[in-house]
Amino acid sequence: MEQHKPSVRAEALELLRLGLPNRAVAERLNVPRGTIGWWLSEDRRKHGIKYEQPTDCPLCTGRQFDHVAYSYLLGLYLGDGHIISKPKQHHLSIFCADSWPGLIAATEDAMRNVMSTPRVKPRQRKGCTEVKSYTKHWPCMFPQHGPGKKHERTIALEPWQQEIVDAHPWEFIRGLIHSDGCRITNWTTRMVGGERKRYEYPRYFFTNKSDDIRQLYTDTLDTLGVIWTHCTRHGNPYNISVARKASVALMDTHVGPKY
Repeated sequence: MEQHKPSVRAEALELLRLGLPNRAVAERLNVPRGTIGWWLSEDRRKHGIKYEQPTDCPLCTGRQFDHVAYSYLLGLYLGDGHIISKPKQHHLSIFCADSWPGLIAATEDAMRNVMSTPRVKPRQRKGCTEVKSYTKHWPCMFPQHGPGKKHERTIALEPWQQEIVDAHPWEFIRGLIHSDGCRITNWTTRMVGGERKRYEYPRYFFTNKSDDIRQLYTDTLDTLGVIWTHCTRHGNPYNISVARKASVALMDTHVGPKY
């Protein structure tokens, strides 16, 4: 290992204390970044300083953030997302089918627009892509996080979340549909002039086991003037249908099919 003069180490630590990043100090002093990082770690240990990962968490720092992206991401999280929160592992995961690359890209963009500092990484799973973002601060942004499955506990928005949803309701609906919903084409037959003819019509479904999440969805639809109905299947009231022509047209304008 190359030996460096004590004066070089002292200068490096002084620059680091002034706020210069490791890379800049390494380039200025012509010292490997790994060495700079080691010196900094040893200096913190010597002075009993516990390192805290920098954060741009809006709830912790009070900074402004992208409310449009957050409303969409909130819908994605409530629909088909979860947070892992352990002492050495913290991340938000949203699962997206591989057949919808546009959804995968939109999920990554939403995560970065809400919190830009954490690493966002897509991970291939069987038949889907898990979009992950690593920071222990995601529970701050999604206080609905908790032990157990979402449909087995109360899900309610905080006042500040509800304000964002009220201001950007279509983004919230879009996130819910993109995670736990779909746009399909139904068909039926009618007798016209003595001849049976087939008719097709588009329809939106949202399916979620949580009564609270379905209520958030339908309450938001109500504010937007979208007509919806319960669609019970096999005795389970988990499906919400939007089939009226005018309401489907509204959904097509602001949501549309996954892509």
